Amino acid sequence: MRPPVEPHDHGMLDVGDGNLVYWEVCGNPDGKPVAIVHGGPGSGCSINARRTFDPERFRTVLFDQRNCGRSRPHAADPATDLSANTTHHLVADMELLREHLGIDKWLLYGGSWGSTLILAYAETHPERVSEIIIPAVTMTRRSEIDWLYRGVGRFFPEAWDRFRRGVPEADRDGDLLKAYARLLSDPDPKVREKAAVDWVTWEDAVISLEVNGKPNAYSDRPADGVMALTRICSHYFSNAAWLEEGVLLRDAGRLAGIPGVLIHGRQDMGGPVRTAWELAQAWPDAELVVVEDSGHTGSEAFRKAIFSAIDRFADR
Repeated sequence: MRPPVEPHDHGMLDVGDGNLVYWEVCGNPDGKPVAIVHGGPGSGCSINARRTFDPERFRTVLFDQRNCGRSRPHAADPATDLSANTTHHLVADMELLREHLGIDKWLLYGGSWGSTLILAYAETHPERVSEIIIPAVTMTRRSEIDWLYRGVGRFFPEAWDRFRRGVPEADRDGDLLKAYARLLSDPDPKVREKAAVDWVTWEDAVISLEVNGKPNAYSDRPADGVMALTRICSHYFSNAAWLEEGVLLRDAGRLAGIPGVLIHGRQDMGGPVRTAWELAQAWPDAELVVVEDSGHTGSEAFRKAIFSAIDRFADR
């Protein structure tokens, strides 16, 4: 890992709808532009993400998506309205930020939910994307959401039963995610807090078998970060991210001419490797790297694959 990097520029971008999106720029002002697109949705961009790209060679842009991280208003506040927080809003925010920073084209980097947002942006604005690197591929299809919050429970029946019992009995055989979204917007703070804990406890369980994973990767964050993450996740996933089912795979042809590297862990139980394989079949300019010893949270071999892709694109 590279030494700590401090931003040389930062600000709050007014993206409309009463939202201010935090952004910062690190590295070489004349370097190759890259945007780091965080996951979650709602996790915010970590300080450690600044160290991903060589500050001598890259101009690295980081931003917190609407209502999380340092963006405002924050989803941890139950008064924050999330109705203007959708995939299409976030795509528009990225394009506004690119224009604001005077960038012609940028390399896009991000995994998990970040990969879905990257694909949505790149298929909307392919002329603005130089390359794409995705560690942990998702397209947030309904089938993928159903696997993560129901199907994979066959491997963790005790944990999934706890997750299911976190909602009212009348909702347990219905749409769990919509039920959680309601609980996470409940006026009673105790109801919201319990729902948030139940949600991240399930997320922790899904990655608990990963050899290199942290046992509390989702729950080990400040209370307001947990609340924002769970509110935004339930908001997005209960609405299938406002994406037509399979649209990102269907429209992958729009990525023609954009080189990409897809890096995915063979042991990723929450996001099986088939999603990455399907995307690689539909996107001729993408290379798929399957890392045998990695799950969703990575490994040393996984990190080496990321840095190899970055080095390949650095001088392109």
